[in-house]
Amino acid sequence: MLSPFAICIIAIVTLGALGLPIGHAMIASSILYLLLAGLDLGTAAEQILNGLFNSYVLLAIPLFILAADLMNIGSLTDRLLQFCLVLVGRFRGGLGHVNVIANMIFAGMSGSAIADAVGIGRIIIGMMTKDGRYPIAYAGAITASAAIIGPIIPPSIPMVLYALISDTSIGYLFLGGFVPGVMLGIAFMVMNSIIARRRNYPVEPPIPAREIPKITMRAFPALMLPVILLFGIYGGVMTPTEGAAAAAAYALFASTVLYRAVTWRQLYDALLASGKATTSIGMLIAGAMIFNYVVTIENIPASLARFMSGQDFSASMFLLVVNLILFVLGCLLEGSTILLVVVPIFIPTAKALGIDLVHFGVVVVVNIMIGLLTPPYGLLLFVLANMTKQSLGAIVREALPFIAMAILVLAIIVVVPDSILWLPRLMGYKG
Repeated sequence: MLSPFAICIIAIVTLGALGLPIGHAMIASSILYLLLAGLDLGTAAEQILNGLFNSYVLLAIPLFILAADLMNIGSLTDRLLQFCLVLVGRFRGGLGHVNVIANMIFAGMSGSAIADAVGIGRIIIGMMTKDGRYPIAYAGAITASAAIIGPIIPPSIPMVLYALISDTSIGYLFLGGFVPGVMLGIAFMVMNSIIARRRNYPVEPPIPAREIPKITMRAFPALMLPVILLFGIYGGVMTPTEGAAAAAAYALFASTVLYRAVTWRQLYDALLASGKATTSIGMLIAGAMIFNYVVTIENIPASLARFMSGQDFSASMFLLVVNLILFVLGCLLEGSTILLVVVPIFIPTAKALGIDLVHFGVVVVVNIMIGLLTPPYGLLLFVLANMTKQSLGAIVREALPFIAMAILVLAIIVVVPDSILWLPRLMGYKG
């Protein structure tokens, strides 16, 4: 006879396969487990509510989402792209470089890969494919690839979620993601250069020198947002959650007062869209919390820790195994689900093996972001295939070189922890 936990897992898989959102599936299946195990449902509800109300950091998520939506409806994205064109447009494959650089700058504002892909994607793909300069599938693939930089360079919604489950400092996690994010950007630009030379992609006409100050000044308010946000957080002026509120307020001020590019209808639509996205993430967090309660009752983390210690795994071997597991799961599951449900199981073992939790967290987030690009599930692939009206296979083929570069960067940060920990230690981290 099947145990209640086995029935719970089967129910989650079945409900998910039938199309129920994974958050709802976890809530329903976990309630079924508690009923079958004869446990008090009120205790589970209390655990969830305490977890939510005591997690001030969770407020950062809706605020970062709102900031991204406000930037998308204003003209901030257009101005940033023009500024990036000044920086790198004159090189072969210049618009591909613009795509990557814009995502790296935009990353300092939104913290969401999907927000970056949608916000920048529509505009830059139009620029790249105008007059047939770049194949549509290639424009979609490099846009999807560059978008994974967003949640790695601070701020980062996945790192907020990791801080929630690991009790790690968000500020040091944000700092830890900066160097890997820049490494990814450089790696993607190198690959874009190789492909552009091989396929003879065009060089953009140089922008006259007299236009550069004007374009820079037009983009200056947008460029100040990440500066205000990051210096505010690391200067001790505000917490990451307060920084998220400041980012949303500044994005609203820049879009409505400085650029005057937002109508009341657009503002309403942005608030509605961010509310829907927040609700979706909130249901997933609630589902993950009750399922993690079930996992704790079943003593899964302790059992895994005993298994790992019995295998005499070194820290390096453990990281290799975890990365392989996360990479395979990333091909099949949505990233937040992996982060909230699977990663907590590994954290006690990582602690026991002496692995720094900031290093572990950044590695996990980079791995999960690569999962957004890997078929068959890769969410960014679906978003860009739908946006460009190209087949999923065409987007995947063009994205493969960038996926390979991302895996190379992941391998480097796993083997060289200082690539992540150098900046946090410079700012006072003692781990």
